[in-house]
Amino acid sequence: MTRSRFLRLAAAALLLAPLAAQELSREQIREIEKAVSEEMAQQKVPGMSVAVGKNHQLIWSAGFGMADLENSVPARVNTVYRLGSISKPITAVAVMQLAERGKLDLDAPIQKYVPAFPEKPWPITARLLLGHLSGIRHYGSEDEVNSTRRYTDLTEPLKIFAADPLLFEPGAKYSYTTYGYILLGAAVEGASGMKFTDYIRERIFVPAGMTAARADSVHDIIPRRARGYRKTPSGAVENCALADTSNKIPGGGMVSTPEDLVKFANALMQGLLVKPETREQMYTPQQTRDGKPLPYGLGWQIWQLEGRKWVMHGGAQQGISTLLVTVPAGGVSVAVMANLERVQLGPLPRRIAEVVLQ
Repeated sequence: MTRSRFLRLAAAALLLAPLAAQELSREQIREIEKAVSEEMAQQKVPGMSVAVGKNHQLIWSAGFGMADLENSVPARVNTVYRLGSISKPITAVAVMQLAERGKLDLDAPIQKYVPAFPEKPWPITARLLLGHLSGIRHYGSEDEVNSTRRYTDLTEPLKIFAADPLLFEPGAKYSYTTYGYILLGAAVEGASGMKFTDYIRERIFVPAGMTAARADSVHDIIPRRARGYRKTPSGAVENCALADTSNKIPGGGMVSTPEDLVKFANALMQGLLVKPETREQMYTPQQTRDGKPLPYGLGWQIWQLEGRKWVMHGGAQQGISTLLVTVPAGGVSVAVMANLERVQLGPLPRRIAEVVLQ
């Protein structure tokens, strides 16, 4: 697809009645639309949906380009994309809710809530898992990344990695792991007595007003789901590989919309999901056992940029690239979701947030 065609698609999508802006000027909206259109053209992104929040309110959203190239379906504000690893902050909120209620001890051995997980030479706790300090490995092969096996519970996927040795003594190092969050999801079930998907629906999605969020399923009919794409070595766009994400729902197996993600960020910042002091724990960078600071809190990536704290999480898997960015000091949140793999999204949400903060 040519650069000019991508520009035309992005421009045409602006006619799809975006959410009326309550606190954005016409000039700010033009700046955001220009930034999105330029990024899509440069990276040949078929479709993208964007939502913006300010003062803890959803104030603007729009769809750009095409959600489905083969059937000429435009991307809209309610187009549903895979979240990828943005599933992790949702799981982290579930864990912290249970900790607030005294049902889950962040510093107890995880086997207290997941007896099926074998003991290791050192104890692994929910706090260590939340901060990627547990020593549990990440994906070990392309077969694991591209799994097409369907799982029906959270216990069976634990067998993928449960018998493997830890990479290091827990707390000694930071090592990003989706499998650690699968174990956390199983702990949510053990501590709450509820199925993980039921828990997050009742305790997170409903209170936050997230109407499209749910577990991903390649078998279910999910209305307004975007098709996923990847680039060939020559730069052409083609359909992405098949993958069933039921092996990692808590760490990368959910779907939703950017509007839902902004509502999630807003609800968290407003204290609707956890207490303010609990939220601040999540927004505080963790440290290794020897005091080395890390750019990750409890379920969130944390950065200090130009005197402001930026709290964010991205997602990358078959057919999508996603990023949710929040600036707590301004109550600002930006969610960007694209139906193309390996899109470099980092600069775009920050650029949008800076426009909103003007």
